[in-house]
Amino acid sequence: MKRVDTLTLLLHPVRLRILHAMTGGLTRTTGELCARLPDVPKTTVYRHVALLADAGLLDVVDEQRVHGAVERYYRLRGRPRVDPADAAAMTIEDHRQAFTAAMAALLADFTTYLDRADADPTADSVGYTQIPLWLSPAELAEMLDEFRAGILARMENQPSAERGLYLLSPILFPIERAE
Repeated sequence: MKRVDTLTLLLHPVRLRILHAMTGGLTRTTGELCARLPDVPKTTVYRHVALLADAGLLDVVDEQRVHGAVERYYRLRGRPRVDPADAAAMTIEDHRQAFTAAMAALLADFTTYLDRADADPTADSVGYTQIPLWLSPAELAEMLDEFRAGILARMENQPSAERGLYLLSPILFPIERAE
């Protein structure tokens, strides 16, 4: 199978959703991923899991024979991210495509959540407020440092009985530039 660069791998809505589902050291089969992504055809999930595994983003940690077929158990290798040099080299069109992929994955994950029988947006503290802020460059840098510190303090949390997996999708861009 042809190797695909990390930027291309991470900027696809289905692959993003698969990686989200694998977060936290979880081990899942492709069948379990299909159940978590009911709106995605099974063949599509299998194809994207194979791409992610071939690229080294997913490790096969176990194999079991089930009804004559081999069922593989996958685990995420590290925390996949776009290399800063690759991000800096992105064109405006690359950014447009990346944002579209991120929004498509976000919309699909949110729709899947809402379609669950136990969905309760109020009890689950669901939020999607947009807040325009007037910030100087120094204030923006300070806010981003505070935001990063809060997230980094929780990024290594492992799954447990009292923890649910949440998807945090910060989006930040200037809607008006300072003169």
